[in-house]
Amino acid sequence: MTSVVAGAEICPAYASAFGYAGASACMILSSWGSAWGTWRAGMGVCQMGVDHPKGVIKNIVPIVMAGVLGIYGLIVSVIITQAISAPGADGANTYSVFNGFTHLAAGLCCGLSCLAAGGTIGMIGDAGVRGFGLRAENGRKWFWNADEGMGDEDGGMGGGGASAAESANKLYVGMLIMLIFSEALALYGLIVALILSQHNYVCG
Repeated sequence: MTSVVAGAEICPAYASAFGYAGASACMILSSWGSAWGTWRAGMGVCQMGVDHPKGVIKNIVPIVMAGVLGIYGLIVSVIITQAISAPGADGANTYSVFNGFTHLAAGLCCGLSCLAAGGTIGMIGDAGVRGFGLRAENGRKWFWNADEGMGDEDGGMGGGGASAAESANKLYVGMLIMLIFSEALALYGLIVALILSQHNYVCG
């Protein structure tokens, strides 16, 4: 007959596996979201830079915001890892399955939020910077002659350049607002993950 050890179901040997799974999932998913956003936004910036080279530095914002997502995942992963305790000197487990599930939930919350935010930032950044470059150049492509298109940067045909710059700036402001709210998705996940990681149950 198998003996029943009190507390074994609360503090099993495999409990730490859930905690480490949460930490790794958080880091992997947040890095995935960061890479996804950087990739999509970076493609847009490179394409826009061909037609409007002056706007490359100004439109690097989506790439920076996507890179921050990896930092969110790093913060939560470090907190979870530091909270996972090793067995005691007598071999008894000190890390409960309650903590394991809590840390798994925290890691998935932050990681998936960063993944969703990364995709959103990448798509908005890609379309936004392409549109900004096209509008700033008034529809003119790099292979066109200076007199082609609706107007040049110095005014062109009837002040078209000034009008194009104003329209491009309005589009840029709208893109920034959308990027800020996209980044907020990851911030919400970070906040909830930090709250979840504060819940503890210490074994005997």
